[in-house]
Amino acid sequence: MQFFSRLQHAWQHQASLLCVGLDPDTAQFPGTLKERARHDPLGAIEAFCLGIMEATAPYCAAFKPQIAYFASQRAESVLEKLAVAARDRYPHHIWLLDAKRGDIGSTAEHYAREAYDRYQADAVTVSPYMGTDSLAPYLQYKDRGIFVLCRTSNSGGDDFQMLSTDHHPLYVEVATQAAQRWNKHQQIGLVVGATYPREIEIVRRVAPDLPLLIPGIGTQGGDLIATVRAGRNESGGMLINSSRAILYASQQEDWQEAAATIAQQTGQAIQNALANR
Repeated sequence: MQFFSRLQHAWQHQASLLCVGLDPDTAQFPGTLKERARHDPLGAIEAFCLGIMEATAPYCAAFKPQIAYFASQRAESVLEKLAVAARDRYPHHIWLLDAKRGDIGSTAEHYAREAYDRYQADAVTVSPYMGTDSLAPYLQYKDRGIFVLCRTSNSGGDDFQMLSTDHHPLYVEVATQAAQRWNKHQQIGLVVGATYPREIEIVRRVAPDLPLLIPGIGTQGGDLIATVRAGRNESGGMLINSSRAILYASQQEDWQEAAATIAQQTGQAIQNALANR
């Protein structure tokens, strides 16, 4: 199944545009899991992520593990187990590896193998700033996708993304290249932060059919209603990510129930924004 078709299926089957980020930080774990992490960090990370996935799966269309949170804690083996669990237990969800890779073609081949073969990702986040040849190895996997960094939610993104080219800022050129040059097999999406709804609107005009991965709601303060209005298209068109607000909704033993509640509320807020044209 083509990546765009798989993504469309996830949106429709789950009736959701929510993406739940998996950023396991043992220092923020609740209750007994924090204690367990002192002597069994890998077991605690696995239990926490599986618990979050179980709690939030009814309310989201995708899970987005951030690879640095696993690698820094020597938990790559846990990420592999989670990938298997995602395939087995949640086959209608998108498994999106947040890696933000960007390197020359020969190295990118190995990053692509890591993402798609080792971690079984449906899609991976990548940086476009080394050019087309750095993206090409990912696009050889015709049934997988990439989300290209375009207008990111961090304030430092202004340093380069807002630099003017001949006719428009650099982030607009990235969106243009993605829509007109790279998306030959319906594989390309764009990362655009919820902290910049005006830029989301511009990207949507330049790339009307590309899916957008939108971080920045929740603890980063992005405007959800403005984001949905700016980024939606006829098919939905977005994966709106929330991580910390869901993951660490409670420090008590009700952490799964609290995560489920926030995920449900966020998903409903997205649907309400979609309904208010």
